[in-house]
Amino acid sequence: MTATGTVLGYTMKTLRRLPRPLRRAIMARAAGGDLPPVPDYVRMMEIAGDLPETGPTDAELFARFPQLAAVRVEDQAAGVPARLYRGPGEPVAGLVWVHGGAFVSGSLDMAEAHFTALALAARGFPVLSLDYRKALHGVRYPAGSDDVLTGWTWAVANADLLGVPAERLHLGGASAGANLAAGVAKRLRDGAGEAPASLQLIYPILHAELPPWESGEMEKIRKNRAAVYFSPEWVAAMSRHYCDDPADPYAFPASGDPTGLPRTLVVNCETDTLRSSGEAFAGRLREAGTDVTVHLESAAVHGCLGEPFTVAATGIIELMGANMIPR
Repeated sequence: MTATGTVLGYTMKTLRRLPRPLRRAIMARAAGGDLPPVPDYVRMMEIAGDLPETGPTDAELFARFPQLAAVRVEDQAAGVPARLYRGPGEPVAGLVWVHGGAFVSGSLDMAEAHFTALALAARGFPVLSLDYRKALHGVRYPAGSDDVLTGWTWAVANADLLGVPAERLHLGGASAGANLAAGVAKRLRDGAGEAPASLQLIYPILHAELPPWESGEMEKIRKNRAAVYFSPEWVAAMSRHYCDDPADPYAFPASGDPTGLPRTLVVNCETDTLRSSGEAFAGRLREAGTDVTVHLESAAVHGCLGEPFTVAATGIIELMGANMIPR
């Protein structure tokens, strides 16, 4: 137990009770830069429960994107906490979506989960958004992976609720959620169930340790106050917290054999140290014969789907939709 983590935890817990405009103002001043050491960060999350939500309200989203108001949203008993999003039109394909949060935070209410699902559903891609157990209070891998597998299995068995046949269901996630999606895809490949039509991996972390960067390039990201700086040491420490075996091919999908995975979209953000993980994994997939589309979102920072009013967020949504159109 760390004193710093305890103080941070109660601070975040207090912030979560404040009105949203005040939360936004305070969190905006603290955004970017180095993260607390992993033990402090984990303790903070154990006390606070989650980071304060600073994303736009539904009213703000609907004012900017009126088409989102037509999306029907329902909580689902999918074996794990889940939320189903259906637009008014004929569905094109479905997505099972997993939010990020460094394996220790995040929820169905965060913009990365909620806005992404609303925006895709409004475009004709119904979404089942999944939550999962976090690596807190003694919970570790494979709990989160098991939860995502449970949600995927439920979606396949209940594809009619998404309005599409099971073979038109895709699986994807952002950041740690992309890790979970890719790990589950490997489990499905190895016999755990029906494989997805594709993988949608958005600013993913897929390695236990970051593939190397040129030090000067990484330092540029560290100095960018708009970007969260995930140092190689921080990533390695969080990986050890999540799973003590860096070679586990399901916990860290870049490990082991990538052969046989479905076609994959990998979106990396230019101002994001995790970019080297997505780039390296895409290269391995291509070498294994997988159909891979790689996109670099210029000037974007990690977590940009959590900022719905940005060009990066809307551009990534469009790219995901185009990639899921049946071929």
